Amino acid sequence: MSTQEQVPPAVRVAGALTALQGLTGLAFAVVLVVHSFDAPRPGPVLGEAAYFTVLAGGILAAGVGLVLGRHWGRTPAIVVQLLLLGIAWYLYGPSDRQLWGALLGAYVVLVLFLLFTNPVRRWALGVDEHDE
Repeated sequence: MSTQEQVPPAVRVAGALTALQGLTGLAFAVVLVVHSFDAPRPGPVLGEAAYFTVLAGGILAAGVGLVLGRHWGRTPAIVVQLLLLGIAWYLYGPSDRQLWGALLGAYVVLVLFLLFTNPVRRWALGVDEHDE
């Protein structure tokens, strides 16, 4: 049995959901670049776009890694979800945007749940791999 066949489906689903977060970040960076054309000082806006491009590219890479069944993608995906959980809390509470906070929170909790299921943990630890 090849390594690709041993990857739990939850890993690929969590990877797709994480990759979607990365694509959303890249879309935000594109919006910032478009917005920079109307800005009186485009430099800071382009710098922010570059910053989001780097971050979103890393998130996208982690998601694609999980979709491809790579072990290294799990930890960055978990870190991103934990950071987004804090953003969801802020949206729900202090910023008074309960709907957006609840939606983001549910999305993040779903990804975290998928990344911490027993088959995914066993896969990440390599428990079920056989010596060939």
